[in-house]
Formats: sequence, structure tokens, C-alpha cells
Amino acid sequence: MTESRLHTEHGIERKQQLVAAAEALFTERGYSATRISDICARAGVAKGLFYWYFPTKESLFAELVRSMRQSLRRAQAAAMDATADPVTRIRQGSEASVRFMAEHQSYFALLDVERADDAIAGVLQEGSDVYAADVHRLVRDAQEAGLVPDGEPAFYTAGILGAVSSFSHAHRRGHIRMPIDDLARMVGDWVTQALTARAQRPSPPGGPSR
Repeated sequence: MTESRLHTEHGIERKQQLVAAAEALFTERGYSATRISDICARAGVAKGLFYWYFPTKESLFAELVRSMRQSLRRAQAAAMDATADPVTRIRQGSEASVRFMAEHQSYFALLDVERADDAIAGVLQEGSDVYAADVHRLVRDAQEAGLVPDGEPAFYTAGILGAVSSFSHAHRRGHIRMPIDDLARMVGDWVTQALTARAQRPSPPGGPSR
């Protein structure tokens, strides 16, 4: 292995140490109350090394968000059968998301608290937009395949994201108590039924419409 390769691997490890330390401190203290010096002390590195990788605390937080987003997308991709129809893939991705959020509940609890912080709101919105775009594409594919009723894809996308987020949040807060695999399956059922069920409009007075 070359010296440059060793240097690169060492640099990646140091960078990840900083990100992991920051995640732990942000969870314990909150974003605003955590100082760069605190992160360096927790990671066991000199402050100068922090600025070698990150110009600001916000840029480190953005790296944490990007890293978790990539991990979530990998978990979704691993759970989704590329040969399955779009609704099945939406279900598989939703279930994988619920499990991922449970595995990383401290991170998502941090996001629950920090969304109102203007300093990082843009970073969080960027992550949400990427996830929404993934789901939006699958919804359109499902509509083109005749599996989901016509309508605004953004409406269905918002419903899917809302179900995954809300049920995961309720589980994280202890409002829903059940094994995470059971919750994931129930969320998958919920999403599938919402996508594929056609609304039944009540008949007008005097009998069914013609």
C-alpha cells in the first residue's frame, strides 16, 4: 500500500472521528451549545485539524447530514427489489426507512429539536428535498404503470414521507410501543393502501349518480 493511500485512509478516519464526536455532542447538548473546541476535545484532535477538514461548525453539520442521508439511501436501495413494481418498491423503501430511523434514533431526535435553528435549516431542507425527489419519481412510475390513481404526485409523495416520519417519531417518543419490524410492516401496509385505494365518493341524494 502506498504512503499516499495510507495518508488518505488516515485522513478519512480522522474526519469521521470529528463527525462522530460532533453527532454525540449535538445530541447531548444541542447544536448551538456545542463549540468547535468541544468537538475537538471529544474526538481527541487538535483544533487546527478541525479547520483542515471543516471551515465552520455548520459545514461539519452539513457533512453529518449528508453522511446520514447517503446511509439512508443505501439502506433503501438494499431493501428495494429492482425488478418489483413501483408500489412494491415504495413499500420496501418505506419499511427500510422506518427501520433506519429506529437504528439511528438519537440522530433523528436531534433533527426534531434543531429544525427551527436558522443556521442549519437550509442543510436539513436539502436532505429532505433529495429524499422527496426519490419518492416522487417512484410515484410517477407507479402512476404510469396504472398502479396509483391519477393526481398530483406531490400529494402522494407528501403522504408517504409524512407516514414514515410521523410513525417513526411516535415510536421514538414512546407513543407507539411495538417491535420495530412490526411497525415497519404496518407503515408499509398504510402506505400501500393509501396509494392504491380509490376514493369512494358518496352518492348524491336520490340514488347513485349516472
